Amino acid sequence: MRLRTILLFLIAVLLAGGTTMMARSWLAAQRTQVIAEAAPAPPPVPTKSVLVARIAINRGQILKPDDLVWQPWPNGGPENSYILQGTKTPDAYAGWVARNPIAPGEPLTESKIVAPGNRGFLAAVLRPGMRAVSVPVTVTTGISGFIFPGDTVDILITYLLPNPGGNQAGADKFEHKASETVLHDIRVIAIDQRTESKPGEAVVAHTATLEVTPKQSEIIALATEIGKLSLSLRSLVPDEGTKLPSGEAAIADSANERRPTYTLDHEVSPLLPKTLGGKGNTEPVGVTILRGTGKGGDPPASQPASRGS
Repeated sequence: MRLRTILLFLIAVLLAGGTTMMARSWLAAQRTQVIAEAAPAPPPVPTKSVLVARIAINRGQILKPDDLVWQPWPNGGPENSYILQGTKTPDAYAGWVARNPIAPGEPLTESKIVAPGNRGFLAAVLRPGMRAVSVPVTVTTGISGFIFPGDTVDILITYLLPNPGGNQAGADKFEHKASETVLHDIRVIAIDQRTESKPGEAVVAHTATLEVTPKQSEIIALATEIGKLSLSLRSLVPDEGTKLPSGEAAIADSANERRPTYTLDHEVSPLLPKTLGGKGNTEPVGVTILRGTGKGGDPPASQPASRGS
């Protein structure tokens, strides 16, 4: 009986101690909560949104609104040079060009970009080693205003062929014409003085500025003096692997450029006479043989022949 009483007493002491500890813990937690609620909340860190690059922007890249995004930025930094939300929109910088590479998330400053028409703009657009040349265009040669900055084009020239017979009697007096593709895959960097285009807007321009190599700039300068230039818009999808018609396949030279292809006027219409020496022309050129005082065919083997005009 006495042992049972001692065990019950010990159990009661343990229960009482545990209850006391739990009560003390609960009271401490309540006290901490009351103190925390009574303490004033820390003031929020003031932030502003600045314009940053959404993706990596390369040097010379023409900016689009999708390339930029607003990002919260804490005060206290050198935000005097940053573009703050509420001052301008990303659309305001469409068509600007990056002077230097800009990393994703890096704040944009107007010292890192250059606006169209400003000094150094065209030089910033050009890739290293490239040149800028302008060519005249019309409604037809410029594809009715549907060529925009960033497109790639081929350059064609149309001109009169020299008379192959000269002043020879019986020479072809018809003025023959030819059209020739002199350059391929040329990047358009500006239309008139504009380097960006509004959606759905087609502008009939007077000049197109192209990005070319030094050799290509010489070709264009000479081609403008030879005949009329036209631009041929290329697809955005590369034509690698596309088989061209026989005889018109482009051949890559040492500079990885394509050699010109051409079309003569008699290929367009069979009613036009063939150009002497033109492709597909197998008609022999007539030669008059003079023997003494008369004309004839081939001279005898023992007599030399002289060609006269």
